[in-house]
Amino acid sequence: MKKITFIAALLSVCFVTSQETKTEILSPEIQIKTAVLPAPEADKDAAMVYGYDSSGNLTVLREGTNNLICIGDDPTKEGVSVACYSKTLEPFMKRGRELTAEGKNTKEKREIQGAEVASGKWQMPIVPSMLYIYYGSDEAYDKKTGELGDGQYRYVIYTPFATAESTGLPSKPHEKGMPWLMDPGTFRAHIMVGPFN
Repeated sequence: MKKITFIAALLSVCFVTSQETKTEILSPEIQIKTAVLPAPEADKDAAMVYGYDSSGNLTVLREGTNNLICIGDDPTKEGVSVACYSKTLEPFMKRGRELTAEGKNTKEKREIQGAEVASGKWQMPIVPSMLYIYYGSDEAYDKKTGELGDGQYRYVIYTPFATAESTGLPSKPHEKGMPWLMDPGTFRAHIMVGPFN
């Protein structure tokens, strides 16, 4: 009986502790500074930035005046990962976020988005469109300055329906950092560049 009582007490303590643990939401200023890390230097100050409010909801932290949208690091996920992309990709990115919020997995999201593009519900850009990604570890992230000590870049250029034949790119990389075509022939075909180490 003592053993059962002890286990019940332990479980209740664990439950209370987990309920009290809250995800830390950084200040809008630090979120913005981190979110624009992958962007070209000349574009950082004018990019639109999404981040997280005090309740952990995705929200616009800063309106932009150029062609880039940046997304801050999701505080609920392990590691640090931020991205900036061309505004032409916003219908694709926005729909992906909506489907994620609905609980759809990667396969379901791709199927739904593909069907929506095919039906004309929304469009992928008709010209190559850029996505910049910068990522690293929580341990190397300075929450006071917004700097990421071990950050690495990865670049993605969306080229809908491109193929290996139309681009001359391989469908798999044979060297680190070399460009290659992922998801060829689909609405989400894109050229991957990086990581570099």
